[in-house]
Amino acid sequence: MTMTIEKTEKIGKMVKRGKMMAEKIVQNENVPNEKDYAALAVNEKALPKKNEDFSEWYNELIERAQLSDKRYPIKGMNIWPAYGWKLMTNIDREIRKECDATGHEEVYFPLLIPETEFKKEEEHIKGFSQEVYWVTHGGKNKLEIPLLLRPTSETAMYPIFSIWVRSHADLPLKIYQIVNTFRYETKQTRAFIRVREIHFFEAHTCHVDFEDAERQIKEDLEIMKKIAKKLCLPYVLARRPDWDKFAGAYYTIGVDTLMPNGKALQLASIHQYKENFSKPYNITYETENGERKYVHQTTYGMSERLVGAIVGVHGDDRGLILPPAVAPIKVVIIPILAKGKQESVENEARLLQKELQEAGLETKLDTRNLRPGSKFYDWEMKGVPLRLELGPRDIKDNVVSYTRRDNDEKGTFPRGELVKKVNEILDKISENLWNRAQSIIDNGITQIDNLGGAKEQTGILKMAWCGKESCGHKIEDATDKKILGVPVGVSLKGKCIVCGEETEIPIYVAGTY
Repeated sequence: MTMTIEKTEKIGKMVKRGKMMAEKIVQNENVPNEKDYAALAVNEKALPKKNEDFSEWYNELIERAQLSDKRYPIKGMNIWPAYGWKLMTNIDREIRKECDATGHEEVYFPLLIPETEFKKEEEHIKGFSQEVYWVTHGGKNKLEIPLLLRPTSETAMYPIFSIWVRSHADLPLKIYQIVNTFRYETKQTRAFIRVREIHFFEAHTCHVDFEDAERQIKEDLEIMKKIAKKLCLPYVLARRPDWDKFAGAYYTIGVDTLMPNGKALQLASIHQYKENFSKPYNITYETENGERKYVHQTTYGMSERLVGAIVGVHGDDRGLILPPAVAPIKVVIIPILAKGKQESVENEARLLQKELQEAGLETKLDTRNLRPGSKFYDWEMKGVPLRLELGPRDIKDNVVSYTRRDNDEKGTFPRGELVKKVNEILDKISENLWNRAQSIIDNGITQIDNLGGAKEQTGILKMAWCGKESCGHKIEDATDKKILGVPVGVSLKGKCIVCGEETEIPIYVAGTY
């Protein structure tokens, strides 16, 4: 096989810093395809392998895909570039949709909380005392009462709840807000997973009694199910052990997914407070009989960790793979231009874009003066679910060519069925992403009956536990992992893995972030 002058020139134009690579290609008489050209031209080195160095792969990917910029001069307070912010706001949109549909109302409370209000719930302040940022001066004047940046909003909201709630007719009170919270994270920060300024959703509710608050928690679990389905993120539910529940809660349910490196990542948490906050903040209501009673309360929280989970669970060695429901761009159109037909191809591509946008599908038409291979590389890195290609032959045959990001499936469909076929393909992508992520969890849960070798095991370990805190701490010490809690809806008869006592309590144990 002999290299043509035209192909040699093509390599020379595409490769910016890869002269040595280009020479090797010429010597080996091996002509790269469009994707190879793009990789040489755009990127000096490939992403680290996900299954070889997950941490490095994760950090590198979020930077290259423009989800986060860590160059802001405060550790753990990162910039949201436009593409990452659009992904986050699309997730917020889905959260709002589900909360609004269940009668929640969105509010917005101030960022600063007086120390006097923060200290009213003793267990709560113990839980957060080492994590808060304090504001002690206004200008040069020392404040009489120090203020703190909200780590979460119980102590900001509940003094006002005591004013808002007067009668049983005011209940249930169901509100939420999407705000920034601040925690002085002393561990190693990691974009979206461990940060000091957190993009945070929090729902707060008040109820007439414990039973009504329990019904709210069931509703929260249904909301979680719907949101997770859109994000293609299966999860496990576990009631946290008492020593790891939210500060001030009666109990906490953690929502955890499993990352491909075998670590659990908390996506959300749901808390039953009973009267633990209403008593110190005097949130009471008048019953129909004229009695005054304390409300029962719940909260439900999620954060930008949802983005971290999407990156980690779905991404591959070529970049992101985004769930269609929240992708900033669902479809990218690449015109395949031929000499003398550039204008007609681009005009037809614009018609495709218009039709898809009118159908409510976020669509990007890439008319940059780059070769198709470079464009393919860019949009694969950014995880756009579906790529459409349109060239003179497609127009002649009245078809549209497509490539799925999740499995590289290629094909064509009739031009007249554009919207229908695109929606069908996007649905298939969502289903495939869900099933792949579910298999990570299904294959990642291992039942064990002794602690030998548990330190070396990854994934979620399922075992029997007597319920005693002393045995729980021994399990955590022996495994060098955390007890996620008692799984919801899971049974297990056996003997406590530490003391041998007969029990019917299963627990999940895993390495965590």
